[in-house]
Amino acid sequence: MKSWKNKLLGFASGAIFALSAGSSWAVEIEYWQYFFEARVNAIDTLIEKFEAENPDITVKQTTFPYADYRTKVAAAIPAGEGPDVVQLFYGWLNDYVEAELITPLPADMFPPEMIEEEFFPMVQAMKRDGQYMALPTAVRSLALFYNERLFDEAGVENPPATLDELVEIAKKLTKKDGSGNITQVGITTGMNAQDHHWWREVLTRQFGGDPYADNYRDVNYDDDGSGAAAMKWYTDLQNVHGVTQAGFMDEPQAAFKAGRAGMHIDGSFRIGALEKTRGLKWGVAELPAGPDGIKSNYSSYWVNAVTSKAQGEKAEAAKKFMAFITSDEAMQIWLDTVGELPAKPSAALTDENKANPVFGPFIEGLGYAKTTIFANESAQRQVLMDATQRIFLEGQSAEDAIAIAAEEEQKILDEYYEE
Repeated sequence: MKSWKNKLLGFASGAIFALSAGSSWAVEIEYWQYFFEARVNAIDTLIEKFEAENPDITVKQTTFPYADYRTKVAAAIPAGEGPDVVQLFYGWLNDYVEAELITPLPADMFPPEMIEEEFFPMVQAMKRDGQYMALPTAVRSLALFYNERLFDEAGVENPPATLDELVEIAKKLTKKDGSGNITQVGITTGMNAQDHHWWREVLTRQFGGDPYADNYRDVNYDDDGSGAAAMKWYTDLQNVHGVTQAGFMDEPQAAFKAGRAGMHIDGSFRIGALEKTRGLKWGVAELPAGPDGIKSNYSSYWVNAVTSKAQGEKAEAAKKFMAFITSDEAMQIWLDTVGELPAKPSAALTDENKANPVFGPFIEGLGYAKTTIFANESAQRQVLMDATQRIFLEGQSAEDAIAIAAEEEQKILDEYYEE
């Protein structure tokens, strides 16, 4: 069976992309993503290779700061401006589909059965009415980054294998000044970063629960006490054990990059940035197991989609670029440049990749990871940020904070699915 990429290239060799003798026909398309240096470099490399193979197509890359990105996309496309191919977080798909900012990938060029045969199952969340709306180049999971120099300094030989070990090691890595102020955290924390995923899909499950029911339409983490137990363990890192401080150096990853944190939980997308941080010696381990030995992880991905702004020749060129940036070749370039894992098991789960000391823990984590189906990722994250703040600033119990969070999040889900 031909891969869907080869099938698309067959279409591309037809009349739409054929150049008659002496023709000077050419088309320019625009690709948008948020600014993240390693991602920008990866797309630059892919554009260069694509244009060399397709001299009749020029691709212009445009980036924006993450905070402005969604607003820019939402304003540009309806005005007939902006990207022909856009990168978006998988959790935003519903918003983009409802606003008609993106168009379905044609089934004859991107056959659903071939996609489902070749890609990780998580991409099926991109399917609407039998057609795929978007596809990823890479997927990602979480792992524990640790500072090898700080471990050596504290006499710690190995990263934690369990949550109990994490607490004990974090105590050895934490430093305070004469006034008791933390100058080095044992582990970073921050629901505004990746911790809301860690709490939702990892800690809650490790404390015996299932965060949602009915395909993520019903909040479930408040029903059996698992959510409260997970939240108490998480906030006790600061309130009881004193091994962390929310907001330390503003962002968790900044503290780790500065060598002021012993451990840091983050996604595989952080690899590229850390590799460029001079003087930082670090390692990667799988996320610690829970009290009963339960392993869990969170997987996510950014996808590429053809926008409704792309019409005619631009739409056809955009589809061809889509095929290229979701090919095996592109996935390997993305892995080498950004650190995110190929979106196809055949490309990701190689013996070489699994044995890699950096990529390996993330790849192992994919085997038991869950992908949250968000109605509104930003709003659902804010619910957990507010819950931790009530505990830290108001002294609210974990049980009460979770009860309020569950009620607030259920309203978000109900409002979305009732529309």
